[in-house]
Amino acid sequence: MRDPLYLESAGHRTWLKWHRARRTVSDPEFTATRILEAMRLGASVEVDLVVHADHGCAILHDLHLDRSTTGSGPVGETSADELRGLRLRGNDGAPINDRVMLLEDLCRLLAENPAHPDALLQLDFKEDFSRLDGRTIANFGRAVGPVAGHMILSGGDAAAISALAAQTPSLGTGYDPTYPGVLDTLKTAEDFAEFVARALRTAPTAAIIYLDYELILAADGRGVDIVGAIHADGRRVDAWTIRNVCDDTIAATRRLLALRVDQITTDDPEGLAGAMT
Repeated sequence: MRDPLYLESAGHRTWLKWHRARRTVSDPEFTATRILEAMRLGASVEVDLVVHADHGCAILHDLHLDRSTTGSGPVGETSADELRGLRLRGNDGAPINDRVMLLEDLCRLLAENPAHPDALLQLDFKEDFSRLDGRTIANFGRAVGPVAGHMILSGGDAAAISALAAQTPSLGTGYDPTYPGVLDTLKTAEDFAEFVARALRTAPTAAIIYLDYELILAADGRGVDIVGAIHADGRRVDAWTIRNVCDDTIAATRRLLALRVDQITTDDPEGLAGAMT
């Protein structure tokens, strides 16, 4: 089987994004081995960023350390040196050999291991503008600058993304307007249309709009082609997250392909690619 990079349907290529740097559902989150593999193969891969106590970013999803590392407490109150001393946990909660990486550690690895021309690493900022200061912004720019051509910075706070990206012109940006409970507020076709229009206005330079795949399918069920509307504005669409492969998610993926999404985020790229062939 070929590497799980993309699916093709009716002449359209949809990339499979390796969510939290997972190639398979059994992979732990954010290991350097998988990130470098993805970049070498030319995959789309995603990692998360959380601000730590020394005005930099850790490659972690949660704002607290307890679930995914051998540490405890808020990431924001933990120093860079302390973070580097922690090990990641596997899906079963047991510690693994891989250490927590900081953004500059990852960028150094990427500089030492040149990426495939098609490779794209999404840096998903999990916090908001209030967590940024001049030092954090400067440290971010210093870390990503040499490898920014293979990166895109995303998040749900457009102001934070703009501030972080401002010093690095070659860094692309994306925007995720989805928030907990948003589907409860979208009842009519007009609601969905206004939701998309507002997202495009909020992030006028975002190259990719990231949307919960269930929101895309809910809009489709009301006759609203969210993907088409975003394409008409010159942007691309990422549908997140297919967490496992089963009859329901296979059916959802087929519909997303028919709607011509540009990327599907999944915790199991290998399993999903195998199920769709």
